[in-house]
Amino acid sequence: MSHVFPRHTKADLPTAVGGDGCYLIDSRGRRYLDCGDAAVSCLGHSDPAVIAAVQEQVGKIAFAHSGFMTSEPAEALADLLIKHAPGDLDRVYFVSGGSEATEAAIKLARQYFLEIGQPDRRHVIARRQSYHGNTLGALSAGGNAWRRAQFAPMLIEMSHIPACYEYGEKSEDESSFDYGQRVANALETEILRLGPDSVMAFMAEPVVGATLGAVPAVEGYFRRIREICDQYGVLLILDEVMCGMGRTGHLFACDHEGVSPDILCIAKGLGAGYQPIGAMMCTGKIYDAIRDGSGFFQHGHTYIGHPVATAAALAVVTQMIERDLPHRVMQMGSTVQDALLAEFGQHPNVGDIRGRGLFRGIELVANRATKAPFDPSQGVAAKIKKAALAEGLICYPMSGTRDGRFGDHVLLAPPFILDETQVGEMVTKLSNSLAAVV
Repeated sequence: MSHVFPRHTKADLPTAVGGDGCYLIDSRGRRYLDCGDAAVSCLGHSDPAVIAAVQEQVGKIAFAHSGFMTSEPAEALADLLIKHAPGDLDRVYFVSGGSEATEAAIKLARQYFLEIGQPDRRHVIARRQSYHGNTLGALSAGGNAWRRAQFAPMLIEMSHIPACYEYGEKSEDESSFDYGQRVANALETEILRLGPDSVMAFMAEPVVGATLGAVPAVEGYFRRIREICDQYGVLLILDEVMCGMGRTGHLFACDHEGVSPDILCIAKGLGAGYQPIGAMMCTGKIYDAIRDGSGFFQHGHTYIGHPVATAAALAVVTQMIERDLPHRVMQMGSTVQDALLAEFGQHPNVGDIRGRGLFRGIELVANRATKAPFDPSQGVAAKIKKAALAEGLICYPMSGTRDGRFGDHVLLAPPFILDETQVGEMVTKLSNSLAAVV
């Protein structure tokens, strides 16, 4: 009997004992094509350069508390990230994962306004059907009703405006651009409702991952969001925990939108699964306000800037840049999209196939013509996950796509080293899984 507290107490999961490129191997020797481990394993499971970097760093120094010392890999990784970062981002605050990164971003936004003498700025605005992590602050920012429900009495009050979700919410009589401007302008409406001098930040994912299923914003949406934030002195926090670090064809996902944030959150692909790591990046203006004010960011965790974690991430990001993997992601993303359209484009239970780079979503529907979702009682997403695992495919099905209760999608986020043969394997195994369920 296991004494591990699992995510799902009734699940009977295989035991992972090895990794080989895009594959995980269980204790029975079975191989699973990994196309959905929450967009983490971007370099696959056996990259020799990253393994060597981890081993070398452990041999030097495993841990030094950041309250007393910095470390060489942390300094080098910060320099590399800022060298390639968008806009005026100038400082990197390392954490252990995505939830910690978004939590730190919210707290930094609040402290920034305290430091510059605007203590009334306290409100965060985010979007419905967003996901920003599972700590209480991050969960408060997230707009997924199912994830919030049982913890609602404990959450911080935050506002949620509509997502930019063209397939589910665009009217038939408006263009994609006009739809994007309409939902972007909901931010201004909410700022005015709360009071312009009371809003400190707007938080959004450039491509919404787990809760909507790889939904990118329409053209012009984020440029309008940036304009509104600038007009009212609101910080723009972009959550690239899932969609960043090359996943959508750019090292930073916001580069596609032609905007830069005041605060940026990254994780998952930053360490590629070789070590737990995330980061919050901010502009020099925000950092200077802390430095020239109290001089101390009132926040922290034991393992921030961990030498082994930053050494692993340094090796990961170095490979992404030297091998130009974001460009490869863009090319392979088109191959994956074409393969998905060929297999599922006319499927009666597939309503939309979307995404960017190697971040793709398939929205499942009971009726293709009306876009009506399956009844939640059917548990479609959970059944597909189980069926795919039986096929030897790891993907990321989720329910609650439309509103936190109705709707199902499958998220695909394969390693950047995926080849064309494996694209075919992924599509075939997913097709078999869907046939078994819907």
